[in-house]
Amino acid sequence: MGYANPGQTSHGIHLRQFSRAFIFAESLSSKRTVFVSLDACWSPGAVKRLVVQILKNKFGDLYTERNIAVSGTHTHGGSGGFSQYLLFDLTALGFNQQNFGALVDGTLQSIINAHENLQPADIFMNSGELLDSNINRSPTAYLNNPAEERSKYKYDVDKEMVVLKFVNQTGHGIGMISWFAVHGTSMNNTNKMLTSDNKGYASLLFEQQFNPGALPGKGTFVAAFAQSNLGDVSPNTKGPHCLDTGLPCDAITSTCNGKNELCVAFGPGKDMFESTQIIANNQYQKALELYNSAQIKITGPVDFRHSYINMTQQVVPLANGTKVQTCKPAMGYSFAAGTTDGPGAFDFKQGSNSSNPFWNLVRDLIKEPTENQKRCHFPKPILLDTGEISLPYLWQPQIVDNQILRIGQFVIIAVPGEFTTMSGRRMRDNVYLALTSQGFPADTKTVIAGLANEYADYIATYEEYQQQRYEAASTIFGPHTLEAYLQTFRSLAIQMAQGQPSPPGPTPPNQLDKQISLLPGVIFDSAPSGTQFGSVVKDAESTYTAGSTVTVTFVSANPRNDLRTGDTFLTVEHKENGDNWVVLYADANWETRFKWVQTSLILGHSQAEIMWEIPKDQIPGVYRIRHFGTSKSIIGSKTPFVGQTKEFTVVNSNNPYLYQIIQM
Repeated sequence: MGYANPGQTSHGIHLRQFSRAFIFAESLSSKRTVFVSLDACWSPGAVKRLVVQILKNKFGDLYTERNIAVSGTHTHGGSGGFSQYLLFDLTALGFNQQNFGALVDGTLQSIINAHENLQPADIFMNSGELLDSNINRSPTAYLNNPAEERSKYKYDVDKEMVVLKFVNQTGHGIGMISWFAVHGTSMNNTNKMLTSDNKGYASLLFEQQFNPGALPGKGTFVAAFAQSNLGDVSPNTKGPHCLDTGLPCDAITSTCNGKNELCVAFGPGKDMFESTQIIANNQYQKALELYNSAQIKITGPVDFRHSYINMTQQVVPLANGTKVQTCKPAMGYSFAAGTTDGPGAFDFKQGSNSSNPFWNLVRDLIKEPTENQKRCHFPKPILLDTGEISLPYLWQPQIVDNQILRIGQFVIIAVPGEFTTMSGRRMRDNVYLALTSQGFPADTKTVIAGLANEYADYIATYEEYQQQRYEAASTIFGPHTLEAYLQTFRSLAIQMAQGQPSPPGPTPPNQLDKQISLLPGVIFDSAPSGTQFGSVVKDAESTYTAGSTVTVTFVSANPRNDLRTGDTFLTVEHKENGDNWVVLYADANWETRFKWVQTSLILGHSQAEIMWEIPKDQIPGVYRIRHFGTSKSIIGSKTPFVGQTKEFTVVNSNNPYLYQIIQM
């Protein structure tokens, strides 16, 4: 989910997705806030509201939609079909209850885990500059912002990383949250394995540092690399180049000889895996440095403000005295062009301020925008008039969460979309000034938590909107979207500073009972004649050198029969002390990959290919690989199964004979 490419279907696991929750509670009162970083493209509002409903049954009014913020990391390699709004599910063949349920279960369990592990702790803050890890993918639009405003900043993207460090009363670290703006698009749109991308891997690296020997998701130390104002920010630091010539793309339209599909930006590595590794490691190393040197102690109360806002009905007074209004949602032509992280198709290109008669005809077959809608969104040429369509149900959200969390002098601005660099800067300053003008300390720190609580696409500045690149074409409430958000968040900040309640606002619709799904279910699985589920098709070799790769294949069944949430489809095990097998790696580890291949749809045959890239410093010894799955019979019954390879030996890469000599 993220590239809107219907051909990008999942066939396995590169990195599992996790939910990481942090609860901040005042020791002298019951007031608390919850921040969740979710390894997903975004945090769907329907997921959060269902989680809150379940929490209410368990904990009463301790946790509500007002004090919980769920922010997506924006990986583009997660499962789709989890939104209750039609547009976001189209390329996933509609709503997927299983994927939606997995997000609910993971978010819920992470909050429960945090609740059960509450303990007195100190919080420290730090920030610093991280270079060579992000670039602006719409630099010409950024340049349309006022020169005076741009002169206040050294870069056209935010290079600041902000870190919160959590230390218990014995002085041991128990967690960390990092905010840094960069898209989860290191893994490109040719990837067909589920992945948490650069932020997810950065979390694994940090957690491995503080949970030595623990499998991913099983340690006590929790590290979240949360998302921020990433709207125009790419991890593909080599920038966009033409696939046919190698030359830079056209700066305005991101095309090569008029074709946008030839203009692609690449990361710093030789392929998408190495690029993911590099960008993740950069974030991990910087966060570790800031964590180790954090000295600014967070003090003060815990607080929160939250309101639902109908973004189609916001009237905003401008500085010149005129009043402007937001629009019903609509997507522009440049939306279909995609970005340099993942280009679109046909003849669309970024920076389109004019329409095309053919595509207008296609558009009008769905819904012709009214003249008022066209005027409201000008200069955006409307391609999809999503806000004026309600069949079979709403295509995009109109009522969204606006939320602020306070932990002492640290303030989290939870926004329901992708703010561009300059939009995020204006929002941080906007909330900071509103708070400090009402008595908050001058050292108050504000951060943007992006893609939080709902997804209402992009938020470009008014000036960037005029350029109509992808981010502007996807600013769905029109040219004054940012001004409306600034107004509502300013109100929330003032209400917080003055100790006044925030109005709840209109209730978002619940469309879950209207959802359409065209994705066929699993019919049945069967094992080829002479085999059974878990049988080894391709076994391991007898010996491998550390640094090489083990590839094995099993007779398998459809992974959708059981997602094995909180578990694994594979283990790599080391033989210790006789016949004691110890699990060293699972399918959430970077070193492993799980690939599922359907070999016969009619017969229900499939195979699981498991790869283990043996680290160069892997301990020599005897190993095996196991595969776990669940088969579905023709009558619908499900049966778990296990398969395992023969034992094999891993020897030292420097002296491949050393281990064998010792064993003789």
